[in-house]
Amino acid sequence: MRFATALLLAGVAATAAAQSGYPSKPILMLVPLQAASAVDNAARIVAQKMSDNMGQPILIENQPGAAGLIGAERVAKAAPDGYTIGGFNDSIMTMLPNVHSKMPWDVLKDFAPVSLVASMEWVLVASPSGAYRNAGDLIQAAKARPGSLNYSSGGSGSPQHVAMELFKSRAGVFMTHIPYRGASAAAVDVATGQVDASFSGMPTAFTLIKSGKLRAIGVASAKRSPVLPDVPTVSEFLPGFEFNSLFSIVVPAGTPKEIVARLNAEIAKAVAAPDVREKLVAQGFSVVASSPEGLYKSTKDQLERYGKLFRQVGIKAD
Repeated sequence: MRFATALLLAGVAATAAAQSGYPSKPILMLVPLQAASAVDNAARIVAQKMSDNMGQPILIENQPGAAGLIGAERVAKAAPDGYTIGGFNDSIMTMLPNVHSKMPWDVLKDFAPVSLVASMEWVLVASPSGAYRNAGDLIQAAKARPGSLNYSSGGSGSPQHVAMELFKSRAGVFMTHIPYRGASAAAVDVATGQVDASFSGMPTAFTLIKSGKLRAIGVASAKRSPVLPDVPTVSEFLPGFEFNSLFSIVVPAGTPKEIVARLNAEIAKAVAAPDVREKLVAQGFSVVASSPEGLYKSTKDQLERYGKLFRQVGIKAD
């Protein structure tokens, strides 16, 4: 009964937003990550369908830097009128606040949640010219040569950083962290052999893997990936290891509830479209749309979960 009432209220608010003329001009979706990153790929797929349905363009702007801190601050300080929205991963929302002692924004106070959009698979990658064929090979080499192996990430506190720190902790190995300005650059230097390995979001790595420029040596899900069925899971060599991440859409705090409800309804409509689902699934995403309240709860819970975990394994910004 409560769920039905919530849906009814959201529908009323969304209708009110539509009747008020929103949107009457283009909307900016700011993605605080590199172009061609996993979140950017998903954001462009979903934004295009939303644009088609809403009758106004949703323009994607990438502003990478500091693992997303800079672009996220710009969203937090934007006018709360529904014309600036943020396409964030859960690194920005729940990892960065747990690795930086001083933050320019509070994720629970400075943003209004709109909706979860998708979850993504992660994959451990290495150079195709290297010796590593699976996660076990990498663990063995790291144990044999402590500190001589390195790994790349999209920046301190990024999901690439967190995933590998968890991997290192579970495997009992040491590898040197090399932070980059974004996930795409981090993956490219693994492909060229300048870096030994990295975790990468499936949408970022998939094309490089299929073209032979990267070697997938382990998927980070509990089961083998349907898009890479011949690649073993990391957990086959490191029992219990799993890692995934989420893509969400938020707006500045103070954005009218009817606008939040309209955006939420449009996201749900977009990801329900068969062509959008097909494109997302083909890139390693699963659709997980939610209510604004659902996104708030998952963010709060994940903040607490990562805070506890990071303290246990000693993850912090370099």
